[in-house]
Amino acid sequence: MKRRLYRYFFRGLITFLPVFLTLYVLVMFVTWTESVAMKLVHPLTGDFYLPGLGIGLGALLIIGLGALVSRPETARWLSMLELPFNNLPVVKSIYSSLKNFADYFAPHAKSPQQVVLLRMPGNEMGIVGLITRQSMAGLPAELSELEDQVAVYLPMGYMIGGYTVFVPRAWVTPVNMSVEEAMRMALIAFMSSNRTGGTGN
Repeated sequence: MKRRLYRYFFRGLITFLPVFLTLYVLVMFVTWTESVAMKLVHPLTGDFYLPGLGIGLGALLIIGLGALVSRPETARWLSMLELPFNNLPVVKSIYSSLKNFADYFAPHAKSPQQVVLLRMPGNEMGIVGLITRQSMAGLPAELSELEDQVAVYLPMGYMIGGYTVFVPRAWVTPVNMSVEEAMRMALIAFMSSNRTGGTGN
């Protein structure tokens, strides 16, 4: 009986936590955008305020910023704004890493993202990873000489981090899975849900 109660408690906790954390983040975001919008709009409209205006203004601001930086003539000004971030020793590493990571997951006309199964010849063990580079061109000479190889990022489970390995293209097999789904599954170590499998005892 004690073991069953223990199992039920953790099943309930696992079911509750994702929902609670998601709602908590959404509530915090909505509260913040609404408070900012109220401070901006009240001097113009007085006591009149339309609920949800903060979310709308935030979305419009992000869309406007995206449209602005997409214009070719703004590239030079954007590079000037990024100048301090690209020159400070510690800030440069953090900023460039975050920017490259965000750009990798951003939509592209021809998406370079590919989930693959990495398996060494003669080894039955397989590792799910993401191809981050199809060609070694542009890298240092020691790496650019790696012909017909790809860079594969191997995410760790339960934490942010992973390894990047350079392997022959023949070692990887494409997997019919989106990058978002692969990262989500890697985060929980591809753990199966008791609701979709198992005996349920």
